[in-house]
Amino acid sequence: MEKKNYSDAMRQLEDIVRRMESGELDIDSLTKELKCAQSLIKLCKDKLYKTEEEIKKIMETGEITK
Repeated sequence: MEKKNYSDAMRQLEDIVRRMESGELDIDSLTKELKCAQSLIKLCKDKLYKTEEEIKKIMETGEITK
């Protein structure tokens, strides 16, 4: 999977959920999409965690790092 930003990953997750709920996916596609969704969820969680840590650091030190 190529590098995605948070917004792209969320859009892709929303699309997977929509297709699952509408019954568009056969069993083989469902397995593939669930694995993809798992990776996207991890990516989003990691990005949220990193952002939270950066915000805490800024609040504590008042310094912005890149």
